[in-house]
Amino acid sequence: MAAHNELGRWGEQKAAGYLEDKGYTIVERDWKLNHRDIDIIAIDGSTMVIVEVKTRRNNLFMEPEQSVDYRKRRSLVTIANAFVKMKQVNMPLRFDIVTVTGTGDADCVINHIENAFLPSIY
Repeated sequence: MAAHNELGRWGEQKAAGYLEDKGYTIVERDWKLNHRDIDIIAIDGSTMVIVEVKTRRNNLFMEPEQSVDYRKRRSLVTIANAFVKMKQVNMPLRFDIVTVTGTGDADCVINHIENAFLPSIY
């Protein structure tokens, strides 16, 4: 497996653990439909949370959350809509971003951005 894929998998694992430590219940990880995917689907209280995880070795080039651009947000809204319809979800929905910066547990920094964007504008 390529190094960037291993880093991404490690970051998603760290993000899931972080969310569980905050009391979230992980419903799905790496949920796919066609060419789109959702990194983490979780429950926070009575809200379903669609979580995009961005992992970077460092933030020298840009902050990881900046890579969740208009196209990615629109894609997340589209696949979240499909998930809600397929699973007949009847609860509020929120879109979060969790960034993981570092290369190992010693230098890992996690940043959680709740309500990172609203789906109504896409």
